[in-house]
This record gives sequence, structure tokens and C-alpha cells, in this order.
Amino acid sequence: MSKILTPSLSRIAVVLAAAVALAAPAYAAPKIVKKVPPEFPAEAARQSISQGSVRAKMNIEPDGKVSGVEILEAEPRKVFDRAVTRALMDWKFEPSGQKESHEVKLVFKNED
Repeated sequence: MSKILTPSLSRIAVVLAAAVALAAPAYAAPKIVKKVPPEFPAEAARQSISQGSVRAKMNIEPDGKVSGVEILEAEPRKVFDRAVTRALMDWKFEPSGQKESHEVKLVFKNED
């Protein structure tokens, strides 16, 4: 069972990760073994941006490590991208023995 870790900051990003199907119905999504939530960017809070979302694609190596992140959609644009990339690079998946990709959507809400 995966566990989402909570960052130890006063501003917390409430993160909902939803897998997006990448192929035919027979496609089995890679199993996440470690999730790292992104931090809510201080710059967003300073700009009074309290929510947003990012859809990203991760490249996963045969050993389950993430080797790259591509931002596919972001609202607002370029506000949460860096935080998402940093966090997703620390995610880990169950090794599959082959290169894979996986899409997620992360939703940010500033609860301050």
C-alpha cells in the first residue's frame, strides 16, 4: 500500500494523484512503491495563487526509478511545474524489467 508523505511546511499542498490510462484497456499501470508530494511553492502563495493542477508524464527505468518528467498540462502555467518535477523524480515504482511511462495529475490547494 502506498503512503503519501506530508511535507513539514506551514503551507501544504493537498495532492491527489490520479493515474491516466496510457494504452489499451489491457494496459496495467506501474505499481507505485514511493510517492513524494510536491511542496506548495512559496512564490505561488506570494502571488495569491491558491490552487492549480499539473498533468505530467514520468519515464520509468526497468529498476523502477523515474528518469525524467514531462509537464503535459498545467493550470496556471509554469507555477507548479518545478515543484511537480522535483517531487516526481523521487517517486519509485515496482521494478518491471522494462522502460515504461506513467501519467499522473497532481492537484494543489493551499489550505492557509
